[in-house]
Amino acid sequence: MRGLQWFNALSGDAAPVSGLPNSLKVADGVLGDQPVRFIAVVTDPQNRFPRARNGEVGLLEGWGLAKAVDEAINTGDKRPLIAIVDVPSQAYGRREEALGIHQALAAAADSYARARLAGHPVIALLVGKAMSGAFLAHGYQANRLIALRDPGVMVHAMGKASAARVTLRSVEELETLAASVPPMAYDIDSYASLGLLWETLSVSQIEQPTTEDVARVSDCLVQAIKDVQAGGRDLSGRLGATNRAASSHVRQLLREQW
Repeated sequence: MRGLQWFNALSGDAAPVSGLPNSLKVADGVLGDQPVRFIAVVTDPQNRFPRARNGEVGLLEGWGLAKAVDEAINTGDKRPLIAIVDVPSQAYGRREEALGIHQALAAAADSYARARLAGHPVIALLVGKAMSGAFLAHGYQANRLIALRDPGVMVHAMGKASAARVTLRSVEELETLAASVPPMAYDIDSYASLGLLWETLSVSQIEQPTTEDVARVSDCLVQAIKDVQAGGRDLSGRLGATNRAASSHVRQLLREQW
């Protein structure tokens, strides 16, 4: 429910956008002195796809995100997009695979990327889990990633149990490995060490944000928007961390050979 709580807290009296699945919350409001569009994926116990009832990003959510972002692009202005991220995973299911969940999530990621390249500042606020293909579809294409400091805020390609099975380890062994290999870890500090986060923030009540919490996060979002508007539209700022030195070196060699 974190995604919904923060969506409601930040959007306030913003005008809701209709015509989208119940698992999506989208509203047009104002942040600072700028018009913005808030977007969140939320739980929907009545979702027609059972695998997408707990905040997962499935077929309806992927296409819905693409629609919400494309509508913002088509308005002609460069309003910022605020992606509020609390997504446990993509929706795993035979129906999802048969009906092309890969296309639905790719459509969402593509829309966010096109919005970013078209000059819309895209800011992702991580308030809960940012896992797997769900995060790739909703948030990862942002110009700036901001995370709240809390044990419940986690970023990874898959859940611990799944990662343990894939790597043929126990969960305990996986956690031991994560202590020395940041990309295997789930905590936000390890993720920040990869240089992907623009900022991390501490709040007093992440489950039920206070007025002060909302004001602090809103100020940070405004600063992130201004930072994007003053800079470029690419994601090159993610490669500056020590733990991304090899990635930077590979890109340098590719540029030289190209």
